[in-house]
Formats: sequence, C-alpha cells, structure tokens
Amino acid sequence: MNILFCGDARAETGIALASLALARQVNTPLHIYLLTASIQGFTPLSPAVAPRLEAMLRRFNAEHRVTLLDVTEPFNEAPPTANLATRFTPYCMLRLYADLLPLPDRLLYLDFDVVCMKDPAAFYQQDLTELEVVGTLDHYGKWFFRRGWHLHYLNSGVLLLNLAEIRRTGLFARCRQALATKRYFMPDQSALNNLAQHVRLAPRRANDQHGPHADTVFMHYSTRLHFWPWFHPVTVKPWDVAAMHETLHDHSQDALLADFAALTNYTKEGL
Repeated sequence: MNILFCGDARAETGIALASLALARQVNTPLHIYLLTASIQGFTPLSPAVAPRLEAMLRRFNAEHRVTLLDVTEPFNEAPPTANLATRFTPYCMLRLYADLLPLPDRLLYLDFDVVCMKDPAAFYQQDLTELEVVGTLDHYGKWFFRRGWHLHYLNSGVLLLNLAEIRRTGLFARCRQALATKRYFMPDQSALNNLAQHVRLAPRRANDQHGPHADTVFMHYSTRLHFWPWFHPVTVKPWDVAAMHETLHDHSQDALLADFAALTNYTKEGL
C-alpha cells in the first residue's frame, strides 16, 4: 500500500502517529513516501526522519518502507506564487508535484492529522479506471464552495490518486499553474476541486471529519465549527492528548497514543 505525506519539520509527530495508526490496521506492506522541501521561513523534514520512522514501523512488518523525497527543485521551478502567504503552509501544496516524481501510479495521500481506524484495503484497491482522484465531500465546503447546485466539493485530506491518469490529463500541472497566478482561500484543495474532471465520491467513512463513528475508516481531525456557547472554530490534533480529552471528549485514540508513547521518545503528555 503506497501512502503519501507532505510536511516540514513540525509535521514529524503527526506523520509518525498517522503512520503508526496505519501499521496497526493494515496487513500488507506499507511504502510511505514523505515529500518535503527547503522553503524560506520553514525547516524541512530531516533526512533522519525516514530511517527513524521505518524502524518504528518494522516492529509491525519487516517489509514496511519509508522514502523521503526532496521537492525543492520542482517547487522552485514552478512555485505557487499567488498562494505563498495564505493561512496554510506551502507544504500542503507539495502533493501537487507528485506527478513529477518517481512515485507509483496508485497513491493514497493523507494529511498528517488523519488517523486510520479500520483496514482501508477496500478503499485503496477500488477500480481507478479513467479516474484522476477519489475523495470524500468536505463537511463544510460542500456548502460554502459548491459549484452551482452540485454539492461535490472534496476535502483534500484523504485522496486516492491515480498518478498515471493525472499525468495523462495534466491535472496537477494545471493546478500548479493556477496556484501561481490566482489566490485561493483554500489553495490546493480549491484548485483540485476547480480543475479535476474525473472524480469519484467516496462515503463519509473514508474521510470522517466529524466522528469518529462506528464505521469510520479514516478519522480526520480538521478544524470544526462549534456553536456553543458562541460561534467559534476549534482545532484539535490527535497528538494533543489533553485537548482530545477535554475539548473534543474523544478517547477513541487512547490505545494508539499509548502505543505511540511506548514506541517513540515522546512522552504521552508531550506528544
């Protein structure tokens, strides 16, 4: 199973936790690809991250592999100029350079705040003939960013990518060009939704943004809107143990977090 994460040095804990969650649920070998880059104002993932993460995962399966790829050169050759100063880091846009890299045709992209809770084999192995991407509706964006009356605005936190088709249609190349010239509120996500033409909608369980529920496969700890006692956004990440318990009242990841604390140099309180 080919998995893609993107991020800078601050993403390491999330990537490690998300990878451990996968290893606990998946029975087949994982090949995890990490994309990073040297971008002004940020620190890329260290080369030491890949062997450190691989050593942790191989406690579950000796065939698990981790590969770190530096995207600095293609990023600098075609930077998302109009979207470098948004509320999102440039690293969220690195996935749009995947078609330029030596990556497999079938690739499951995950944000590093996504936790696997059930075996995703059925989702991963689905037929991708003539499809560019498979994704799930965005919990809020399906209303706020819809095209006309078609409520199919995908959340980009879980994307099953057909890189062969993406290379053929030039989807990511068109996204990069758009991000260089047009500013978006949610840069890469909006570009993908505006330009992808061959898309399949997956059920909520494949990218559950308001769970977890009994059937959740991937739980995505994205920002939520709370309406009580006042309207306000709430952002809690799965490695923030205190906020998971006190703000979300979510104990669903306690076993995962305990395993993570035992397998890494982090303490439970300092994840």
